[in-house]
Amino acid sequence: MNATSERVALAAFFSGSILAGGNGVGVRFSNRELAPFWGAGFRFALAAALLLAVMAALKLAVPRGQALAGAVVFGALNFGGAFALAYYALVRMHAGFGQLVLALVPLATLLLAVLQRQERLRIGALGGALIALAGVAVMSREALRGSVPPLSLLAAVGSALCFAQAAVIVRRFPPVHPVTLNAFGMATGALLLVIGSTLAGEPVELPKRAATWAAIGYLVVAGSALVFVLYLVVLRYWAASRAAYTFVVIPVITLILSAWLDDEPIGIGLVLGGSLVLTGVYVGALRRARSPASPPTRAVGDAI
Repeated sequence: MNATSERVALAAFFSGSILAGGNGVGVRFSNRELAPFWGAGFRFALAAALLLAVMAALKLAVPRGQALAGAVVFGALNFGGAFALAYYALVRMHAGFGQLVLALVPLATLLLAVLQRQERLRIGALGGALIALAGVAVMSREALRGSVPPLSLLAAVGSALCFAQAAVIVRRFPPVHPVTLNAFGMATGALLLVIGSTLAGEPVELPKRAATWAAIGYLVVAGSALVFVLYLVVLRYWAASRAAYTFVVIPVITLILSAWLDDEPIGIGLVLGGSLVLTGVYVGALRRARSPASPPTRAVGDAI
């Protein structure tokens, strides 16, 4: 790869990581006015409409049969289940804490792929899992001392598992263009989130505050569509294993932004636990540069 291509990839990598790092903070601002399931459904309805417009502009085919089923299943897990839990968690949990938990996604994906016989278990993956679990335990103690309810922490972990399972199960279906996969996936997720909002008796209302509209605009345009495009640019020049380092960069960006914009306290327990989580993710899932890379991820949903 020449120097120009490397510069383009680096610029896309850091730009995408910084924009994705703001998603958790955006969700926190959205949750202050909108009920969590409704806010998530509203966000993904708008994002799906945007990507469907992109599909039309690019003249991409509508998936059918097993390909359509794969997009729907992916959307139900990656956008419906994962974001329902993530939005619920972030009602009472700061964005930096939540994104550190979601940094477990690459490692959880690898372990679920092993359990479902898509990949083989490696000693590094097992060691990384133990290190990351130690980090979650440290952060759990920090959370229990503060104002984070245990259910919020469990919801964040559940969200990470939904993201991971979505990445594993989508490989069982015929491949779909990434724009199409995300468009139909987000539409499916939005529908499920709105249904969940109705069943939960949440108020269905449009935002009244300018800050909420700004947060949703950011989440739809920058945090969803633009992050997705930048990740595709990175994958054009880098192997998927190298591009996956965004999962280590994003929590750092989120912590900085959350401390600045949302007054998130950064104590020693959060720093130590978060460092263990990121170390475990690196050891277990990302330290694979000398081995064949896993199939590239076909969607970006792991950054809140």
